[in-house]
Amino acid sequence: MKKIAVLMGGRSNEREVSLESGRNVAKALGSLGKYEVVEVDVTEDNLDGMPEDVDAVYIALHGGWGENGGVQTALNALKIPYTGPGARASRIAMDKIKTKMVLEMKNIPTPAWGIASVGTPVSPLPLPVVVKPPCDGSSFGISKVSSPDEWPGALEAAERAKPPRGEDRAEARTDDQILVEEFIHGREMTVAVVAGKAWPAIEIVARDGWYGFEEKYRSDETRYRFLEKGELSDKLGKLAEEACAAVGCRGIARVDFRVSPLGRCYVLELNTSPGFTAHSLVPKAGMETGLTFAQVCDTILQTADFDR
Repeated sequence: MKKIAVLMGGRSNEREVSLESGRNVAKALGSLGKYEVVEVDVTEDNLDGMPEDVDAVYIALHGGWGENGGVQTALNALKIPYTGPGARASRIAMDKIKTKMVLEMKNIPTPAWGIASVGTPVSPLPLPVVVKPPCDGSSFGISKVSSPDEWPGALEAAERAKPPRGEDRAEARTDDQILVEEFIHGREMTVAVVAGKAWPAIEIVARDGWYGFEEKYRSDETRYRFLEKGELSDKLGKLAEEACAAVGCRGIARVDFRVSPLGRCYVLELNTSPGFTAHSLVPKAGMETGLTFAQVCDTILQTADFDR
């Protein structure tokens, strides 16, 4: 692989985060001195802006066409290797409802869940709950509901975060679905899985115990610490690997968890195109193993493949 296209931007709510991730990845790969790196700002759901003679693609798109199997399907047709899972696994992981179904079928613990829509009068689960748009990332439209008066606003926030009707929709889901998930009291954890192997687990310590968009990308108060090697870190790593295998993820994915006070681990979701901003967790995990930021990017690039 000599000429590498880094796809970034896109049309989703995560466009600005994606642009930052993509520029960081492109700069890092370029610094290694062995690649010709081309930054490609994707402004439509197609590959019209990508050079024809690239050897591989690093997908730094977040959300929308970049994670729902769209760009993966397009690259499969061109037989160009790319980072991250293939089209089918991307479609599943992008849809939190489909992911829940797969995790349950494979007996991988995940919080109890239900489905609502705007106008649903009460939560299908006892409060507190977390309300999520099924197919978005970076915590856009996600709310914690602790009291009944917060319920209508949470549904509206989730609905606003969805892409326009007819765009970026999962195939087997109606447009009005909103995911409602049991809130697990405890600790927030995340584990990166690269080429089927878990990297060190990270605990996220956010202000007031809520890790939303502000806490992810803008707050300097959020703290990250690596778990010491032991029973909990081993359990998280094993579950992360099992979750990725269940969904069919290859290459790179990040698995997010809640851990109860009794030490029970619950898989929340899988992110198949994790961020590479200054606050992002996959590069932190990779550097904890002894790699530099550029080497983390290169390690992920080496997993590039396409669906055969």
